[in-house]
Amino acid sequence: MAQLSRDSEAFGGALMTLEQAGERVAALVRPVSGTQVLALAEVDGRVLLQDVVAGLDLPPFANSAVDGYAVRFADLAAAGETRLPIAGRVAAGSDAGGVTTQGVAVRVFTGAPMPPGADTVFMQEDVALDGTVAVLPSGLARGANARPAGEDIARGTVAATVGQRLRPQDLALLSALGLTEVTVRRRPHVAVFSTGDELAEPGTPLAPAAIYDANRALLRAMVVRAGAEVIDLGILRDERDSLARNLAQAAGDCDLILTSGGVSTGEEDHVKAAVEREGELAFWRIGIKPGRPVALGRVGATPFIGLPGNPVAVFVTFAFVARAMIARLSGTEPVRPMALPVRLGFPYRKKEGRREYVRVSLEPAADGIMLAHKYPQDGAGVLTSLTRTDGLVELAEDLTVIGEGTIVPFLAYGLLVG
Repeated sequence: MAQLSRDSEAFGGALMTLEQAGERVAALVRPVSGTQVLALAEVDGRVLLQDVVAGLDLPPFANSAVDGYAVRFADLAAAGETRLPIAGRVAAGSDAGGVTTQGVAVRVFTGAPMPPGADTVFMQEDVALDGTVAVLPSGLARGANARPAGEDIARGTVAATVGQRLRPQDLALLSALGLTEVTVRRRPHVAVFSTGDELAEPGTPLAPAAIYDANRALLRAMVVRAGAEVIDLGILRDERDSLARNLAQAAGDCDLILTSGGVSTGEEDHVKAAVEREGELAFWRIGIKPGRPVALGRVGATPFIGLPGNPVAVFVTFAFVARAMIARLSGTEPVRPMALPVRLGFPYRKKEGRREYVRVSLEPAADGIMLAHKYPQDGAGVLTSLTRTDGLVELAEDLTVIGEGTIVPFLAYGLLVG
């Protein structure tokens, strides 16, 4: 079970920046304990718990990068073309140990071992043949088209580091080194629930004044993409004692409790009281829009995050706050998405001191910089503003009036949920 340190300096006054929130998360949360030794086929997206050191050179032997003719550079004429008899042939997977190279050109193929003594390869399309003689042009550098042993990675060097989240390309490297399994940290277990007497489970009859629960589906998927396992607690009704019992039980089974809505001071918002009965709660007034204060606390010793109730605000605050906490629980560093420059296709006004994320669709433009168009319905409860757009433009705290045509950073949704 993850442990949450006491947050004695929770923000209740001035707005907190996302960077300050990230620093606070780093100070409060410790990685989960527990390891697993898993096959490479099972570790995409998992976090390494120990360095992986290369046990062999990659490639393990010098080889040809092209189809062509391997020679000793010392046999080439200093100027003009060189004529060398063709002697020998080495294909990929063949043993080149007995092939003679002095004063001759050896026919080789891509991936074939370099014949002993050969250090340079001419591409076959650059070589003219005169019977059994290879006519080699001048100007090729020593070592051209030859891959030395260890060119990719040398034996004894670190191939993957502790705390690294493994990607498909990392798995390719580890497989090329001959590994079949690695040691990873177990995934954090995140309990997700919704509260509200007005909520109905999709697939059930919808009563008057009821709505189907959408936020839990959003959070479940985002939790999984963030690298954690979901414990789905379903819909919990607005009843304080029942909520407190469920929270206490979840705290013993998970590393993070995550919900949306229900933590304000309204008469029917009982999550706040239930959390405080079993632990403590603080509101972080993060200066972003969409998004209201994010509730962070603990149930017992287990971290609790209460996100806003509107789905767009849930998406944004999860992407920039909860995702960072799951990364820390996973034992890795949160990755700041790399923004791309786009040109605003609309003017915009905002309050100073608050960072805003505006949902936009992109259109190619003649100058190569994408043009961003704002979604017409931008309320925090409009789900289609997320499904029918490409991502978010980020407008910094110090901006107030942003003119049409201004270059601003853009974050694609794939960078925020992957």
